[in-house]
Amino acid sequence: MNKAELIDSIQNALGKDATKRAAEEALDAVLSSISSGVKKDKKVQIIGFGTFEVKERAARTGRNPKTGESMQIPASKSVGFKASSVLKNSL
Repeated sequence: MNKAELIDSIQNALGKDATKRAAEEALDAVLSSISSGVKKDKKVQIIGFGTFEVKERAARTGRNPKTGESMQIPASKSVGFKASSVLKNSL
C-alpha cells in the first residue's frame, strides 16, 4: 500500500462525508506528530499498534564491495519500529 492508497482507505473509513483532502491532512498530521515525537522523546508508543524508537548504530569497519578496501563507517541514528503483539497476532 502506498500513500495514495492509504489516503483512500482513510477517506473510506471516515465515511462518505469526508473529503480526500481531509483524509490527507489527517494522515500528514499523524505522520508529523510521530516524527516530532521521535525527535523529542526518542520513542513513540501506540498501544495496540507498535513503537517507533531511535536506534543508535556504533561506528564500525566495513568493506567497499567494489574494491574490497576497508573503510570506516561512522556512527549513525535511525528509526526502528517494533510491532505490538496485537498487530503481530492480527497477521
